[in-house]
Amino acid sequence: MSKRIARIVFAILGIAIGLSIADFIVTRSFFDSIPPETQSWLSICVYSVLAIAFGCVGFFITPYLIKLYRLITKKLLKTFTEMPIAEAFLGIIGLIVGLVIAWLISSLTRMIKPEILGTICSVAVFLVCGYIGWKVPTKRIKEINIPKWFKRGDKNSDKSEAMAKVLDTSAFVDGRFYDVMKTGIVEGSIIVPKFIIDELWRISDSSDALKRTRGKRGLAILEKMQEEMQIEISEDDYPDIADADAKLIKFALDHHAMIVTTDYNLNKVCSVQSIPVFNVNDLSNALKISVAAGEELVLTIVKEGKELNQGVAYFDDGTMIVVDGARSLIGQQVSAVVTSVLQTSAGRMVFAKLKE
Repeated sequence: MSKRIARIVFAILGIAIGLSIADFIVTRSFFDSIPPETQSWLSICVYSVLAIAFGCVGFFITPYLIKLYRLITKKLLKTFTEMPIAEAFLGIIGLIVGLVIAWLISSLTRMIKPEILGTICSVAVFLVCGYIGWKVPTKRIKEINIPKWFKRGDKNSDKSEAMAKVLDTSAFVDGRFYDVMKTGIVEGSIIVPKFIIDELWRISDSSDALKRTRGKRGLAILEKMQEEMQIEISEDDYPDIADADAKLIKFALDHHAMIVTTDYNLNKVCSVQSIPVFNVNDLSNALKISVAAGEELVLTIVKEGKELNQGVAYFDDGTMIVVDGARSLIGQQVSAVVTSVLQTSAGRMVFAKLKE
């Protein structure tokens, strides 16, 4: 019933628009040059054709307009209901300031001739200033000291206080950060830049079979995270920067975010630039079995080492132990004494010798 009423309303509106256009045409000076006996029936034809045409257009496009209206209102409601109240407040203040500035500028743009061009310029100024006025304070909300009482009851207030995490390609390919997130210990919002997703797509389309597999695994992890967790996809990009790692560093600086990665080189670059890094390898190493020099171990030698007379064993967590003098004892269980432990962001390696 409501759709039928809407169609009738839009049809009437279309007819009114058609009649207005017809009246504009008929009252023009060129119409006066037509012979009087022709003007009467031609006027009727113009009014009739335009009224019927625009009425039909209004009638038939009504379902599409209703669908568009519902889509826009649904999107706006979702955006504003999920938006923290502090962000909405700052956005409204910025919008008002932007519109005031636009009103002042429009007093100049209205003087532009012809009048229609001045009107277009004025509308453009209002749109641009309003958008900038809303966007600037909401983007830089973390730099504004908002009283805690203002954020009370905000479901995102705890997350907004924690540093946001921006994910590198290697974090998706590796997959362990997804498992860490499922434990619930990771605080702060999770951001995935669009250029990182594009890079995953490029890797998944690589001619190299290994890269292609890694890229597809990274996309699969991203899909799981989108289904099970709340992550933000950012459209921010830096076209003037070609390297993906350089883009990520710039993104992290602009958003005051922590980079999540397993890339050793990126970790080093971030350390030099004082950018916080969540290195999944460091977390993994921290949770591995801890051993110290002089500690006795019972190990099973599984393969030969690279150096002469070395054998290799592994802990249950995958840590490699190089045992001096165990090359000939592959498949056997031996007692060994730890001599040293080498620890890096790339992993941990334990060196030992056979117990005498």
